[in-house]
Amino acid sequence: MNESLRIHDIPQDALVSISSRRVEETDWLAEWKKHWSPQQVGRFTIAPPWAEVAVTDQIVIRIEPNMAFGTGTHETTQLCLKAISNLYLPDQSFLDVGTGTGILAIAAAKLGGDTIIACDVDRDAVAIARENAIANGVADRIEFTDGSISSETAEHDFVNANLTLDIIIPLLPILGGKTRKTLVLSGILAEQEQIAVNAMKASVFKDLRIERAGEWIAIIAERPNSA
Repeated sequence: MNESLRIHDIPQDALVSISSRRVEETDWLAEWKKHWSPQQVGRFTIAPPWAEVAVTDQIVIRIEPNMAFGTGTHETTQLCLKAISNLYLPDQSFLDVGTGTGILAIAAAKLGGDTIIACDVDRDAVAIARENAIANGVADRIEFTDGSISSETAEHDFVNANLTLDIIIPLLPILGGKTRKTLVLSGILAEQEQIAVNAMKASVFKDLRIERAGEWIAIIAERPNSA
C-alpha cells in the first residue's frame, strides 16, 4: 500500500482507512451482457445477438463484441454512426480504418454499400469483425484486411478512422490522400480539439465540422470539389 501511495504521489497521512472483502468468482462477461441493451444511433439500432428488438424502420446491426472495440455504446462509435447515417450514400466506396468489431463497415453495407474495405492492426479484431459481418448478412460486401492503410491503399469516397489522436495525426497525410469526398475522424477528446483542427487545416481539408458527444468529438471534413 505504501508503494502505491508513493507511485501516485499521495501522502501517507491522506489514507484514512483500509477495508477489504472477498469477491466470489464470477463470469464477468455474462454479467456485463445482462446490462447491454439495444442502442438507437441515427438510423441504426445496435443490438447484441441475444436481445429482442422491436420491428421499426430502424436498421438493426447485431454485434458480438468479444474483445474488440465498437459495441455502439461508446460516444466515439456513436459519433461515427451518426455521420454515416447522415452523409453516406450507397454508391460510395467506404474505407473503415481501425474497424474493431466491424460495426462501421457493417453500417455502410446495411445502407447499401458494396465497395467497402475494413482494416485493423489487431488480427483478432479482424476475425471478430468478419464474424459480425457474416451474422449481419453483409460479409460479401466487405473486404477485411489485417494492418493499417498505406500508399498502396486505394482511394475511397468515404473514409472513417475511429482511432486516437496520437495515431490519427501521423496518418493524416495518407487519410487525406485516400479520401475522395468525406473524411470522418473520431476517438478525439474534446480537450484535443484545437490540436486536431490545426493538424487538419494544415492538410487539404479547410472546412471542418465538429460533432460532440460527452467528452469526445468527431471531425467531419469534405473536399472542396466534392459537391
